[in-house]
Amino acid sequence: MEIAEEVMAGRLAVVLPHLDERQRRMLAGAEARALGRGGIALVARATGMSRSTVQKGAAEVDAGVPVSSRVRRLGAGRKQLIDHDPGLLRALDDLVEPTAGGDPAAPLRWTAKSVRALAGELTRLGHRVSPSKVGQLLAGLGYSFQAPTKQNEGAQYPDRDAQFRYVNQAATAHLAAGQPVISVDTKKKEVVGNLANKGREWQPKGEPVRVDVHDFPDPKVGKAIPYGVYDVGANQGFVSVGADADTAAFAVATIGRWWDTVGSLAYPQASRLLITADAGGSNGYRSRLWKRELGALAARTGLAVTVCHFPPGTSKWNRIEHRLFSHISMNWRGRPLVSLDPPKRLCALRCPRRSEAFGSRRAPHPEGARPQR
Repeated sequence: MEIAEEVMAGRLAVVLPHLDERQRRMLAGAEARALGRGGIALVARATGMSRSTVQKGAAEVDAGVPVSSRVRRLGAGRKQLIDHDPGLLRALDDLVEPTAGGDPAAPLRWTAKSVRALAGELTRLGHRVSPSKVGQLLAGLGYSFQAPTKQNEGAQYPDRDAQFRYVNQAATAHLAAGQPVISVDTKKKEVVGNLANKGREWQPKGEPVRVDVHDFPDPKVGKAIPYGVYDVGANQGFVSVGADADTAAFAVATIGRWWDTVGSLAYPQASRLLITADAGGSNGYRSRLWKRELGALAARTGLAVTVCHFPPGTSKWNRIEHRLFSHISMNWRGRPLVSLDPPKRLCALRCPRRSEAFGSRRAPHPEGARPQR
């Protein structure tokens, strides 16, 4: 598509300078109609014409006659705002530059100021301009309104790739032998109560879900601590929600509950269990309680338990983050998590391959039971 756009732009650049305004408009309209869906936007980008001009030319092509016989003289028409106010672009760039980010040599820059705030400041400085015009000028200057992106990972150890390869080889070997491989982690703590939750959902117009104006935790309810177990081979998720603290004992208790209710049934011949986990938190590699509880679990179940920790700072690569926790967040977006009461269904549930929602909308966990204190 980009190559076709470049070819068309080069072809029109040769012909358009020799045509008057009406002929240029009709030629652009004919090109847009020949391209079909999306042609108007494509021709507008290739020629530099406005979409309304190309649309008008397309309408004239459809009608077979020009809408108007008037032809604008070369250089006629309303002058651009920057022609009337030559200092406008400089003033706008001076306002944005102190807070602009990115490489100065890069073709694209971004700014955190809104177009409305910039328009107001420019008007105060004597440059009358609308917010929409500010947006157009910023685009012409190479700015883009963006959010920060998480890319700086800090120090990276030279053997990090080897660590990931080892984890992958261990998981592949266990799965090939029919042994269970699980990915575990704690999802971020959720405040329970009639409080606002990020996201939106369809509601009758003018009837949003009304929640409290503050986000202070209710001491009678507290916070929910979802701990998840994701079965890599079976693509199944299991979540247990705690109400006290995210401890190693709670983490291993969830793994034990998963094995008793789901894993032992799905893998009746299993003799080994591979756990992949982050390097910190309740399942961190330095936690003695985590190791002691896992030893007790191995002794009780008869499984040879192996734990592979991801390198520090690489928690986003944990499989459970993408295959289970993302769907939990989508499931309860835009709804207050008002209760810790568990749903009455089984704790194991197949993770959706695409984006099917699952679990209880109003409970702070898709499936699972509140553990005993």
